[in-house]
Amino acid sequence: MPSRRDFLKAGLTAGAGALPLLHEADGYSMDGGLHGEQEAASTASDAAGTLTTLPARLPTAMETAQQWQLGVRRVGQTNMTEHDPAVMNVEAWADYWSRAKADVVFISVTGILAYYPSKVPFHRHGKFLHGRDFFGECVAAAKRRGLRVVARMSPDLNWDDALAAHPEWAMRHPDGSAQRSSEEPLLFKTCMFSSYMDDYVPAIMREINSLYDVDCFYTNGWPPLGSLPDCHCSICRKLPASGSPAYWSVFTDRVLDLWRRYDAIAKEKKPDSFFFANSGGNVRGGPNLDRLGKVATWFQADNQGRTYEEPAVWGCSLQGRVCNAVMDGKFAANVTAAYSTGNPGWRNLTKSADEARMWLNETVASGMVPYFHFIGAESGLGEDRRWQKIGADYFQWTARHDAHLRTRRSIANLGVVIGQGTQLLYPGPASDRSRSYMYETTQGIYDILLRGRFAFDFVHEDRLGPERLSRYRALILPNVAMLSDLQCAQLEAYVQAGGSLIASFETSLYDEHLKPRGDFGLAALVGISKAGDAIGTNGNPYYARIESPNSSHPHPILEGFRDTNWIAGAKNRLPLQPIDHPVLTVVPGFVRYPPELAYPPIAHTDEPAVVLRETGASRIAWFPGDVERTYWLTGQSDLLRLVHNAIHWVTRGERVVQVDGDGLVEMFCWETGPGYAVHLLNYTNPNAFHGWLQSVTPLGAQRVSMRLPSGVRIRTVELLRAESSLPFDVKEQTLRFTIPTVEDYEVAAITVA
Repeated sequence: MPSRRDFLKAGLTAGAGALPLLHEADGYSMDGGLHGEQEAASTASDAAGTLTTLPARLPTAMETAQQWQLGVRRVGQTNMTEHDPAVMNVEAWADYWSRAKADVVFISVTGILAYYPSKVPFHRHGKFLHGRDFFGECVAAAKRRGLRVVARMSPDLNWDDALAAHPEWAMRHPDGSAQRSSEEPLLFKTCMFSSYMDDYVPAIMREINSLYDVDCFYTNGWPPLGSLPDCHCSICRKLPASGSPAYWSVFTDRVLDLWRRYDAIAKEKKPDSFFFANSGGNVRGGPNLDRLGKVATWFQADNQGRTYEEPAVWGCSLQGRVCNAVMDGKFAANVTAAYSTGNPGWRNLTKSADEARMWLNETVASGMVPYFHFIGAESGLGEDRRWQKIGADYFQWTARHDAHLRTRRSIANLGVVIGQGTQLLYPGPASDRSRSYMYETTQGIYDILLRGRFAFDFVHEDRLGPERLSRYRALILPNVAMLSDLQCAQLEAYVQAGGSLIASFETSLYDEHLKPRGDFGLAALVGISKAGDAIGTNGNPYYARIESPNSSHPHPILEGFRDTNWIAGAKNRLPLQPIDHPVLTVVPGFVRYPPELAYPPIAHTDEPAVVLRETGASRIAWFPGDVERTYWLTGQSDLLRLVHNAIHWVTRGERVVQVDGDGLVEMFCWETGPGYAVHLLNYTNPNAFHGWLQSVTPLGAQRVSMRLPSGVRIRTVELLRAESSLPFDVKEQTLRFTIPTVEDYEVAAITVA
């Protein structure tokens, strides 16, 4: 078996020269010049960072005839209820989605209730079906309008008659009772390890294939999103414990085995048909996202809208970054619910138009295909018809600009490692265990990166080879606690090849089986060693002491800290052994109340509050505290500045695109067929972190600068939302232009000659 040293050697061999490619073959050279075709509309300051040349443009990739889904740009669904066969006007339904310029529609089969005269045992006919072939009528109406059809199934629930005949189909509680729907107790939850998935679901698929011209199959409600099932049936009792790394592996194996089998059934009638399933859960996912990305041809991001438990406005964008990390350019769509998301939620009422549009904006900006849906068709197309104009207007706008909205490659020099295993399985430190721990960590680093207006990608922990990492100047590992020996070796190879790292807290302290190591897996790389177990907060968290507060040449990580010897530490920290010449040291936490005791019993230690290391082109910053999560919980400005400074330092201030202006803005930069696209999402709104957006707070001028590859000439810069052209300037290979205003969203589409 190869040793870790062998892995490292192999990684170095593969990665040697990989980082220099960022500055040479891929167009990252700072040399060369290109003169503009128009006068400057504005001048953008480069003070916040050095502009790095965009990567050399890729040749245009031709879509293959077998992958028809790659041509899909808009997805529509009226999510059908049992009552719809009695009230829905099928022709009006099909007309709406056709006018809205949808390319494909989802039509319910389903598995819980049949929307056609199914003969599969236990596929209960809806009580308003009365022998009608409602599904068939909808398929025919869609096909007459040139719409493709997804046959939508739901294998997650069934009725008591099925349970009586097949008790082995049910998920079970530890006491042996069947698990039931929380809202409709007449429905029981089906176990994905049972013959329900092996026999019942394939029977429905084959029946549909025998009767109808559908283009592909989809299962709603399976597999689970963001968590692992906890079943105690006779089958699952023989599996590893739910929530363990071993169970996650078995769970993923089962998901992918069924996925492949269902895909083969889909292809029995048409070779270009396929199967796909409910996906999403953002960085948590359900099955291993790296493995899923290798199998899936359509990633169905079931990320319908904000809930009160996950209030950040950027939740859809975050999901899009996950899809970009694992799908390798294959199709991904995000389900935007027109209805009222949240708990309580009104499933049959339209949410605010600004909130719905922002979710669609984030879908498009993050590289996914917009997918809009509503529930039910009472009174023809619904009692509440407000959603129809929102969806049609948005879809028609995207149709006018498809060429610029179809993405080819993300442009970013910063990667954030997705620790999916850590997200699903790691419980957090003993002093602070909670399921929300890693959610809060992810939100913290996301907020930090948005406020710094950094262009960044997500990178899955199982995709750390040099062929992926070589595109990034630096990687961020926000408490990626679980890393295998191979993953540690890959990160070491990346650093040896010139890449830089920022990491925090318990990163690499556990292996892929959640087994704690005696020391960090990256200890030798960083030059650190743990000096004890994690320490939480009782009163004041720890502080970080500036070791040379009056220095005329402070370390760049201390930029902007004046008139203080202390700055904020984090809620939890893992103490480290002393290092030479620390920039910040730990002032241990102490009593916050009563104020008489609010002073440090130990005011000065040699325990580092950050470890900084520089070797050749590589720079490393390691925070022993959970700085990202603490920032999310507190909004502490010291932590925001500290992490921003660390990012600037490890990247040497290089940016692929710089956007200057006011407001809380998320930025995406893409290579497109015509050229490039810079997407700006305006989150400046009192409802950015709770509740729906009720109005838009427009922003003023946003100044954009981009360093261009040698030989690229700019033909036009257009604003897609404003649907107007912009003046621009190109001097010494740098493109500059100003977007005069951004309401909720703007796209600067750059066409090259």
